Amino acid sequence: MTVVDASAVLALIFEEPGSAMVLAQCRGALFSAVNLDEILHKVARHGLDPAAVEEQLTKLQIIVVPFDAGQARVSAALHPRVHGTDTSFADRACLSLALATGGAVLTADTKWRTLGLDLDIRLIR
Repeated sequence: MTVVDASAVLALIFEEPGSAMVLAQCRGALFSAVNLDEILHKVARHGLDPAAVEEQLTKLQIIVVPFDAGQARVSAALHPRVHGTDTSFADRACLSLALATGGAVLTADTKWRTLGLDLDIRLIR
């Protein structure tokens, strides 16, 4: 099981370094609805059509997972551990999904390796 972070999906969308690694692992990967909001907002700011981007994610078979009460509890429990590290709510949503599912996390966010979480964090670059 793989959980993809918004940074990994954005690297794929904008064809940045690491995008090939994301493409190779995205089929069946989980993606938090919170992170979907994040990328739809960012692609719109770059002049891309958010609906077209979401359609691409569907074609790539990335599974958008609703942010539910269980994930909210895990995310809230992470807050004290990541306080002062510039870890956003969207970051915690991704991390909480990985913790809840036991999946590896695919990200471009190098600081996640320094958080001391019991997760398999795979950097795309």
